[in-house]
Amino acid sequence: MKSLTKELWMHSNKRREFINITHQVEALVQESGVQEGLCLINAMHITASVFINDNESGLHHDYEVWLEKLAPHEPIDQYRHNGYEDNADAHMKRQVMGREVVVAITDGNLHFGPWEQIFYGEFDGKRRKRILVKIIGE
Repeated sequence: MKSLTKELWMHSNKRREFINITHQVEALVQESGVQEGLCLINAMHITASVFINDNESGLHHDYEVWLEKLAPHEPIDQYRHNGYEDNADAHMKRQVMGREVVVAITDGNLHFGPWEQIFYGEFDGKRRKRILVKIIGE
């Protein structure tokens, strides 16, 4: 069995952002040499997410609006968590969007459905964060 473990480092200049990481993950699959297996992509910070969806700007805008309605950033004093930080909303947004995804590898490529791509969701940006990519298979 082959395996590859790498970390992708992200830095957003915005508080919230969706970043397409599909090509970076595809490059790691090629580097791994795995032809048949699984690829785990995991946000390693509690205020960030990894998810799969369509790369469509209108959808990303809709996510922003929807998430802000579910867990508005302000007023920050509405959250008990916000004593030393102001990111309680980011924790909740991450919970909704998810921690990780697993994608099958078939014939040496990520095995996606139509329009599927991998995104990093940042909900408390302006600092460096990492994503774990672990690939296993034959």
